Amino acid sequence: MLRFTIALFVCTLAGVSISAAAETCSINPDALGTSRVLTINPDEFSLLGTMQYKQTLPLKDHEVVLTFDDGPLPPFTDIILDTLASQCVKATYFLVGQMASAYPSVVRRIFNEGHTIGTHSQNHPRAFERLPMARVEREVDGGINSVTTAIGDAKALSPFFRLPGFGRTNAIERFLENKQLVTWSADVDTDDWWRGSTPEAIVERAMRRLNAKGRGIILMHDIHRKTAIALPILLKELKANGYSVVHVVAAGEQPKSVPEIMASPTTDGTASATALASAPSSASQSHRTKRHSAGKHHPAHSYYPSGLSEDRMFAFGQKWTFP
Repeated sequence: MLRFTIALFVCTLAGVSISAAAETCSINPDALGTSRVLTINPDEFSLLGTMQYKQTLPLKDHEVVLTFDDGPLPPFTDIILDTLASQCVKATYFLVGQMASAYPSVVRRIFNEGHTIGTHSQNHPRAFERLPMARVEREVDGGINSVTTAIGDAKALSPFFRLPGFGRTNAIERFLENKQLVTWSADVDTDDWWRGSTPEAIVERAMRRLNAKGRGIILMHDIHRKTAIALPILLKELKANGYSVVHVVAAGEQPKSVPEIMASPTTDGTASATALASAPSSASQSHRTKRHSAGKHHPAHSYYPSGLSEDRMFAFGQKWTFP
């Protein structure tokens, strides 16, 4: 017992805790499951993801971390949560502040089902790297405040941040580091937002890129119908190819759960998989893509949502755009 305590203390000082084994998936013995929990210390990790940085998570061969950006957005976030629950898989969500404010009950569902919640700015502005620092600070702080309000407990929010469109500068990264936020890029981008991309194409692209690396942080978006359809296929492919899922959490205490709130019929709600049948079959959202080399000083990709996607129109029933 003494040796274990000493080992745990040493690993904590190093910034990574001893990985806890995940519980058996009682609802589905054949599920992919979550193989282990990896606890990271923000003092040790500031920049993660080989698409932009030299450092990434200390993953073993054939280990992946699933991440979702831009939500929450019913019904797609709910359907994705249903899929993850059916496979006992835990993920990391980077929520946009205005979306969290619109759907607080979904935010709380994400947390109460055991997933990690970080932030992704207040409004997901275009060309994040070209914004004045005062605007960057407002976007970061506003997103944190909105998600904290939606989740109902500041301790439930992890100090994890993903830059909108991967729009980085040295000044932005220093600001985030000074706020003790871990900046997440990714190792494998599914590009699930590409216009005209099918669920099958998303899975093929994800597996091809993942197999080339052998491990890594996978980036997806929980605001698209095609991603909700692709996810169960992707999880099946991950298991068939011998991959296991790691759940990343931040060091420090978090509540076991937060109080649930009733969903408003006009601004919040849940959905079942049947909603996919009536959702639009493709998104009309246009994107501006910048192509840079995947190095430390350039985004590996940047996408800027503009206009109104059919997915958002269906889910909101109203005009809703990122500024």
